[in-house]
Amino acid sequence: MKFQNRRLSGLAAVALVASLALSACGGDDDGGDDNNSSGGGGGGGDATSVTFIPKNLGNPYFDTSNAGGAEAVEEFGGEYEEVGPAEASPDGQVQYINTATQQGRNALVISANDPDALCDAIGEARDADIAVVTYDADTNPDCRDIFINQADSAGIAKVQVDLIAEQIGGAGEVAILSAAANATNQNEWIGLMEEELAANHPDIELVETVYGDDDDQKSFDATAALLQKHPNLKGIISPTTVGIAAAARYLSTSDAKGKVALTGLGTPNQMREYVKDGTVTAFALWNPADLGYLAAYAAKALVDGDIEGEGDSFEAGRLGEYTVGADNTVLLGDPFVFDAENIDDFDF
Repeated sequence: MKFQNRRLSGLAAVALVASLALSACGGDDDGGDDNNSSGGGGGGGDATSVTFIPKNLGNPYFDTSNAGGAEAVEEFGGEYEEVGPAEASPDGQVQYINTATQQGRNALVISANDPDALCDAIGEARDADIAVVTYDADTNPDCRDIFINQADSAGIAKVQVDLIAEQIGGAGEVAILSAAANATNQNEWIGLMEEELAANHPDIELVETVYGDDDDQKSFDATAALLQKHPNLKGIISPTTVGIAAAARYLSTSDAKGKVALTGLGTPNQMREYVKDGTVTAFALWNPADLGYLAAYAAKALVDGDIEGEGDSFEAGRLGEYTVGADNTVLLGDPFVFDAENIDDFDF
């Protein structure tokens, strides 16, 4: 099948996002102890202070998404910071949530490393009248105020399955290289991919799902192990930007290059060389900069009291108006397919 690529919103801001990504990597310069005396519901005279807590720092995906958040916070005159653990773990995130709560930040924007483990810390933040937005990976809905979903989960799963099916001719063994075993979004997508394979691709066998913990070397090693364990493997799906880049790096210099297909979720800047050298044919993603940008505006709308839950609408700068859906979820949009024909049109 031939995929119809859809233009991502906000492409005019790509250059700005790229420059912001550099500062977002070390985003704790702004601190959390200035002008932050008002609680999350105040919103009135003081600048809205927003703390982004990604799964881990130094992750190119979150560098880009949080740069979008910084762009939005600058637009509405707020105070932005990014803090988080070096490795993707819920315990690491809890300490940053607690610190931001003690500092009296107005809003937290969190990509959760676990659906349950953060809930006590988030609960204390919400008790302190701090707005809590999750993005990319959700907690249990009761734990937070709003979840910014990058795309419909079924759509994310289907596009990856369709891509691998096209690339391997609709038959053969495939494996999944995921992030952490307890990552909420990864597990939801994997479950839906398994359903999609069973329902519409009976000649494709999912032989194993392995985990690289969103660590480059672990993902690289997991790819090598998959190929050794499954000599008839025809394809790998990696629904994580760290995993797909590490797998591509391994495949690009191995005998499996051109024989084992690789697709999943990646960023253009990570994957460009592997698309151009033939290691990867096509992969998918949403615009992570827009995801962070939308999350920041949702946080601002919560702080200002413009939204409370399902059915409420808010303006998100250059992205336009969004409405809160079921389970207090806001959907960014559809996934986008990158390939050799369009990858040079993007810089993130």
